[in-house]
Amino acid sequence: MVKYVFVTGGVLSSVGKGIVTSSIGKMLQARGVKITAIKVDPYVNVDAGTMNPYMHGEVYVTEDGGETDLDLGWYERFLDTNLTMGNNVTTGMVYREVIEKERRGDYLGHCVQIVPHVTDEIKLRIRAVAEKSDTDVVLTECGGTVGDIEGLPFLEAIRQMRLEHGYENTLYVHVALVPILDVTNEMKTKPLQHSVNELRRIGIQPDIILARSPKMIDHEARRKIALFGTIPENAVFCSYNVKSIYEVPLILDEQGMGAFIQTRLKVNVEKPDFAGWRQFVSALANPKHRIKIILVGKYAGLADSYVSMSEAFKHAGANLQTEVELDYAGAERFEKKPQALKELEQFDGVFVPYGFGSRGAEGKIRVIQFVRENDIPFLGICYGFQLAVIEFARNICGLEKADTAENDPASPQLVIDFMPEQKAISMMGATMRLGAHKIIITRGSLAHSLYGTEEIYERHRHRYEVNPEYRHVLEKSGLMFSGRSVDGRRMEILELPKQSFFFASQFHGEFQSRPRKPDPEYYGFVQACLRRKLH
Repeated sequence: MVKYVFVTGGVLSSVGKGIVTSSIGKMLQARGVKITAIKVDPYVNVDAGTMNPYMHGEVYVTEDGGETDLDLGWYERFLDTNLTMGNNVTTGMVYREVIEKERRGDYLGHCVQIVPHVTDEIKLRIRAVAEKSDTDVVLTECGGTVGDIEGLPFLEAIRQMRLEHGYENTLYVHVALVPILDVTNEMKTKPLQHSVNELRRIGIQPDIILARSPKMIDHEARRKIALFGTIPENAVFCSYNVKSIYEVPLILDEQGMGAFIQTRLKVNVEKPDFAGWRQFVSALANPKHRIKIILVGKYAGLADSYVSMSEAFKHAGANLQTEVELDYAGAERFEKKPQALKELEQFDGVFVPYGFGSRGAEGKIRVIQFVRENDIPFLGICYGFQLAVIEFARNICGLEKADTAENDPASPQLVIDFMPEQKAISMMGATMRLGAHKIIITRGSLAHSLYGTEEIYERHRHRYEVNPEYRHVLEKSGLMFSGRSVDGRRMEILELPKQSFFFASQFHGEFQSRPRKPDPEYYGFVQACLRRKLH
């Protein structure tokens, strides 16, 4: 029978539930247990796709085209698995389905209520993931904070699952903040105690309490947490600050959390094997080299806007024994202060990521021109790919008014235009070109040397593409489109063969990067930056 582990959070949001959920999965996976993970989000959006990254961090894209919460990225990276859009459940999804069922008459005249109809729909979606996955344990992270109004139906649903699946098949893990006062250097467990009380008021008694604290909790804090949480002391653990989040499964397992969970759930396990994971963590902690890369973007004020990208750099760096220091710069700065472009020379590489709209676009174009003219290693992703085409069209091909329909639909030289199938679309949500698509790579190109194959599948999220009417003039001037869609219409990868490393992709390679399997375009870029550093 499938086992269910539910992770809740208290005191404040962003307490680290996603990393804890991923770490629980890693501890069980190291013991031979088959794992899948779900994120339930209380927001009323149907998915994360329509949210500004400043609101909720990056939008993570699954292979099947789901626009999901960024925590699914952590699950995929830690567990080295591919999840689906079904692994993210939102209030918007649930209520939309319940209302559609009511309109069809599926409830046979009943008064539709939060309990049982909404909670039943939540449980149905959690169980559907279990049924579709060949798995032993389903991890479910409950977004938000215990006490939030919007999260109550989800907590009620997981409370009911204890009754329906039994004590031996369900486990509640509560993660809450234990702050340390600066003045007295004293650990305060009272916020956590109130959080547990709120959870119990809802009807959930946690089986494990995990204290999130700057440093390891002391015996007195552990005793208080156990006493007021009504659990034994050996069920209290601590996720304290570490240099790398990839250390968290190791520090929790050393405290006995993995062994406690396997015993509590009575799962048949093997001797834990963390050898490969420890090797990666060690490579992160003990680099031989160090490089500096600057990310020039629109959402530079919030690092979570680019979390999959920053992690892809870590994966590539660890596999090259190199620490990657990533600096963030707002693109608008290079519009207001063109002289700031000279500062790019102090970096080993320049990275231009995804983005939407005109804000900062001209600054990114100036940055791309500068790195091209000064042969600084460059990597562009999605919008970065499109802006690299515009820069080349303007400054090399002589198309001075070259632009994208996203910013100037009246431009007479739209080298980036709407995809034809996008022109009739009026709804914003889930209507981009999404998910994994097949790409054909040109033999003998830099892309071919990076990927080592002529066919790849990569994840996408865009509405605009290179206008095929301008392909020949761009190629005639020296821009190489080394990756294309199967039908040859869509340009997927560009490179400049005469540059040391000038590479950009329409797709998002970072979504498939894993700690011990770095994405090829990020790996190649970091390798090029390291060459520049050493020579």
